[in-house]
Amino acid sequence: MGDTLRKWLTDPSWVLRLVDVGLVLALTYMVLVIIGERRTLWVVRGFIILMLASVLSKSLDLYLLSFVLDKLVVGSAVAMAVIFQSEFRRFLEQLGRGKILELFSHPGRVMPKQDSVTDEIVDAVKELSQNRIGALIIMETSSPIDEQDFSVPGVKLNAEVSKELLQTIFQPSTLLHDGAVLVAGSQIVAAGVILPLSERTASRQLGTRHRAAMGITERVENCLCIVVSEETGSISLAEKGVLNRPLTSSKLKEILESRFSPSKEGEVVHSLRDQILDLVRGMGSGGQALSRRLLGRRSSSRDKK
Repeated sequence: MGDTLRKWLTDPSWVLRLVDVGLVLALTYMVLVIIGERRTLWVVRGFIILMLASVLSKSLDLYLLSFVLDKLVVGSAVAMAVIFQSEFRRFLEQLGRGKILELFSHPGRVMPKQDSVTDEIVDAVKELSQNRIGALIIMETSSPIDEQDFSVPGVKLNAEVSKELLQTIFQPSTLLHDGAVLVAGSQIVAAGVILPLSERTASRQLGTRHRAAMGITERVENCLCIVVSEETGSISLAEKGVLNRPLTSSKLKEILESRFSPSKEGEVVHSLRDQILDLVRGMGSGGQALSRRLLGRRSSSRDKK
């Protein structure tokens, strides 16, 4: 055991192995930062398990299993590139602009406060539904929505969310009532936003607002869209092109609170990042200690000579 350890310490290739492991940990940390949503955590875990199993099968000379796992890893990588296309687009954009350090910084989730913003929105939707006044409200769930995803970006407001302001905007006598309202955090960013319509074949009972809600959530994954029907007063919620209807105001509040509440899996993501960072720091300090020991042994051997 001592000879093996001495041979490993005197072999300079261990430095390259240390750098290799450190780069893999840095890449894993970057992936967890870019793809940090609770629903995607299990997908990332599964992909990492596949890669580890592939490496293990190669080390054990299980050629057939290694061949199958290699093909699964390649297929999973292509599938992840399709599923997480917006995240990979952000990664490539920042990499192309030379903003490599920003890849290691979490953008920060834009989450409404449950006790204020969600209540204000639900109360406004409830009043609009009872009065059969049409409404369309977009809520950001993570990173900001690019204005290019809208057909018309609308009028900038940057006002605090309140049920009175939302009800006023959607009154038929106002100029902005036909468009959508964009809510980011506790701010009404814009009103009168014109959204792209969904190209899917939908029921004839669905109007333009419903198709617009489906269209924007198909194009942009990091948002929800609340719809109030002008004809029936029914409440709907669109996410990723899927329309959940009809909803009561209490059910809508329940969904929004669960959607914007901090998740345990999100805490797991942060804990994984912290563990990876601690491991990298530990490897760095350990590498420095090993370097000192090697230099010390070499200098002592020279003195003996």
